[in-house]
Amino acid sequence: MIKANSDGLNVIVVGAGLAGLSSACVLAARGHQVTLLDKNEWVGGKAAQQEAEGFRFDMGPTILTLPSVLKRVFEEAGRKLEDYIEMIRLDPQWRCFFESDGKGGAADNTVLDLVENMPQMKETLRQFTGGDVNANGYENFMGLSEHLHGVSDRFFFWRSIGGLADTMEVSGAFSINVLKDVLSLRMGKSVASIVRSHVPDARVAQMMDHFTQYVGSSPYASPAVLCSIAHMQTEEGIWYPMGGTRAVPEALAKLAQDLGVEIRTSTDVKQIETRGGRVVGVITTDDESLPCDAVVSNCDAVRTYTELLKGTPQSQRFEKKNKHIPACSGVVLYLGLNRRYEQLLHHNFVFSKDPEAEFRSIYDLGKPADDPTAYVCAPAISEPGVAPEGGEALYILVHTPYLRPDHDWSEMLPKYREVILDKMESCAGTKGIRDAIVYESALTPEGIHKRYRVLNGAIYGLASHGKYLGAFKPGNRRKDLSGLYLAGGAAHPGPGMPMVMMSGWIAADSLDSDVRSGKLQSQ
Repeated sequence: MIKANSDGLNVIVVGAGLAGLSSACVLAARGHQVTLLDKNEWVGGKAAQQEAEGFRFDMGPTILTLPSVLKRVFEEAGRKLEDYIEMIRLDPQWRCFFESDGKGGAADNTVLDLVENMPQMKETLRQFTGGDVNANGYENFMGLSEHLHGVSDRFFFWRSIGGLADTMEVSGAFSINVLKDVLSLRMGKSVASIVRSHVPDARVAQMMDHFTQYVGSSPYASPAVLCSIAHMQTEEGIWYPMGGTRAVPEALAKLAQDLGVEIRTSTDVKQIETRGGRVVGVITTDDESLPCDAVVSNCDAVRTYTELLKGTPQSQRFEKKNKHIPACSGVVLYLGLNRRYEQLLHHNFVFSKDPEAEFRSIYDLGKPADDPTAYVCAPAISEPGVAPEGGEALYILVHTPYLRPDHDWSEMLPKYREVILDKMESCAGTKGIRDAIVYESALTPEGIHKRYRVLNGAIYGLASHGKYLGAFKPGNRRKDLSGLYLAGGAAHPGPGMPMVMMSGWIAADSLDSDVRSGKLQSQ
């Protein structure tokens, strides 16, 4: 816990997603006066919840990893996370369903569980593949992942990084150890290539590829450093907050209120005001002018510059240099079932038969995959109260391309729903699922784009593509505009529940550090 800043500033946080909430809590804990604004009627952004006919669905993120990040936010205020939220650890972490590809691979559908314990996982892989090659390869991969996690901690996490040069500034003098770390990042190699150099079994490789799905990018185009996600997950585990992942923003909102943050929902910001190269306030869509000393924007990084800063020199320069591509979007089906499928765990992946074709369709061709992979959350196994007795609140997410001008999801959704449900039946064995549905709703890329003000409906912000520099996102501390800081999935260090909360912490810490050093003062 850092001592509160006696020179606290008046800070506005635009957007009350997980990053905005995290940032607001840290800033308030350090003595700043914080106002948190959100255009929606709720806080938490995509971590919203839907209740209908006795069913409860988490609408956005459902997998919580790296709880240490969340704990750090609470520790800023000298509070204990467990006083605000109850969480249970899930192991096995995932269940994977594979469908026979009809090409001489597995003759039948197969199931593989991902477990935390390495000896247990190796034994599972020996039995699954009939030998030691993949079991030993998985262990070696996890060793590499642990190393890359360590490098990320030294160079990448808990500080504002916008590119490779920033990592060198952080590391200080360039030494032989720094050189070894840089070389160990396997720059120029993709996640998929590293995974397949360790495990030849296509099914095991497909499971390992999906550690990168937290960032919504193709493993064939993402840099090898993202292999570090595997160790992060297995080291700290996967957790389920009782009450659903919605419990996380509710806990953060309670902490923010305890710290004196003013939370204003249904307050939409249309402009960040600047003067003389500095942020001076925001203007709402109701034309209310709110002066401030600094702004943390939890809006999409690109849309912050192109919309909230529209017409400014900073926006024009950003547009000229902007090479950022949206990450994938997705279709989510929320299905209230009158039964459960006992073969499903809390978290499941129902895999496509040809991942290369799937990723090529989504990321290269801009078309929904004919044979998609589905992430399936069946939370009643952990919390029966999410559905009427004996029922299930099933959440099915299928990644799709980000929103294109020719995409009309009002027409596309009914057809793609059938593709998804067919896949569930053929691969995961959920026979009769259509007859079991007693409540149904859906979210499409178009809905995501409008509901959460993300770029082209991209669930995960900006794509992590590029085998050299793909892991870098816009830095949190903006060097082009004094008093502006970015937080969220489209800012460093990227998407996923723990990363966006870390992003919020970094934005707040950067702002506070600038105040303490005299670089940023009240107006």
